Formats: sequence, C-alpha cells, structure tokens
Amino acid sequence: MQIVFVSPDGSERGITVREGMSIMAAATSNGIGGIVGECGGNAMCATCHVYISDQRLPSVSEEEDELLEGTADERTLESRLGCQIRLTGDLDGLRVRLPGRQV
Repeated sequence: MQIVFVSPDGSERGITVREGMSIMAAATSNGIGGIVGECGGNAMCATCHVYISDQRLPSVSEEEDELLEGTADERTLESRLGCQIRLTGDLDGLRVRLPGRQV
C-alpha cells in the first residue's frame, strides 16, 4: 500500500508500506524527516504529531486526545499521533502532513 508524506514546505514523498505498520513506524523506517517518535510508539511523547484530513481514520482515543494537548506545533482538528494509526488497506493513498516542529 502507498502513503504520501507532505512536508511543511509542500514537498511530497510517497512510500510503500506494509499493512499493519503505524504511520510513525512507516516514517521512521523510511527516513521521513519530521517525525521523531521519542517514545518508540508507546503513546507517551507526542513527537509523532501529524495532520491528516481523511474521514477514513479511526476516532481519536481519550489517551491520544490528552497527548495531543502537548504537541510542539499547533494542534488542529486534523491533528493525530502517528503511532496510534495502524495502516490498513482501507487507508491506501493516505496523505499525511508533517508539522513544522516536533520538539
């Protein structure tokens, strides 16, 4: 499956990922800058903050919602934690915007 990362400057990079990976793991394993993932995907640090405007995503959990309050860049209605979104075939073609800063 494919997902596209969009940098703050508007440049895009599409990557092929395997189903079941998190957005954070897909980014870090493919050298996508802009996602830190300090806690390794354990929903403890908010350094995998991304912006996604796609209705196919699962709802934000209470834990994710709390962590999104501590993001380094502005939280918006499109804010999500990349470690909390597992990539499924239903999300093929997902576009993920990266924030200007994580820490």
